[in-house]
Amino acid sequence: MVSAPARRRQVAYARGRGLSERRACALMSVARSAMRYESRMQRKDAPALAAMGLLSAQYPRYGYRRIQVFLERQGYPMSSDRAWRLWRQAGLQVPRKRCRKRIAASRPRPRPPTGARQVWAYDFVFDACANGQQLKCLTVIDEFTRECLAIDVAGSIRSGRVIEVLSQLVTVHGAPKVLRSDNGPEFVSKALLKWAAGENLDLALIDPGKPWQNGTTESFNGKFRDECLSMEWFRNRVEAKVVIEQWRRHYNDVRPHSSLGRRTPAEFKRLCISTTHPEAVLQE
Repeated sequence: MVSAPARRRQVAYARGRGLSERRACALMSVARSAMRYESRMQRKDAPALAAMGLLSAQYPRYGYRRIQVFLERQGYPMSSDRAWRLWRQAGLQVPRKRCRKRIAASRPRPRPPTGARQVWAYDFVFDACANGQQLKCLTVIDEFTRECLAIDVAGSIRSGRVIEVLSQLVTVHGAPKVLRSDNGPEFVSKALLKWAAGENLDLALIDPGKPWQNGTTESFNGKFRDECLSMEWFRNRVEAKVVIEQWRRHYNDVRPHSSLGRRTPAEFKRLCISTTHPEAVLQE
């Protein structure tokens, strides 16, 4: 069986080859009145398709599930099946990322936090500007809420600056129980160890050569590079600081997270503060 839209396309092809509409419809067994039919589904989908195209252009690294959340915020509620159908119909796609080495499931995993401000994780991400200036970005996140607390951008960041950034965050957000990081020289310096002891903070250093033990930070750093560093062209370090800070705010306040029930980190943090069992919010 050939669908009605396919038969109408066949009639249009026959007319393009010189046949009259009457003759083409008779050959294809299509009623002439059907040639004036306008799909109601196309009229219904047109506004959502246009909005999806604009959102995909604005956020080229977002797939249809995350775009669906933005569409719902703009007043286009839809199921995941319809979002996928519109996504395919518009011919949209996210560029394929390189394959990552799989980690054996039998390896022990670090114990995850059960509430906000329990574990902060931090690491460095490197990049460069168009003028040749090097970028060293210190990223600090809350492992439970996925909130990016800070992205400090400079040409060189040593242990003294790491302590300064962490001290400012403790003043604003309160002190966490644990700081998780790798074994970089900035994170195992005597000055940082002395500061952490004075603040009664435990340091959870991952095993050398096992970045998966700091998986939350590695995941965030991948998104940071994929959605910001790889998408932007920084003319100098000053411009990089401004653009990266804008992306950090967008990440916390606008970008939905599938691991948080398609909430933003800011929304999830507010829910955690308002309930006595924050781990139950993830199960909703």
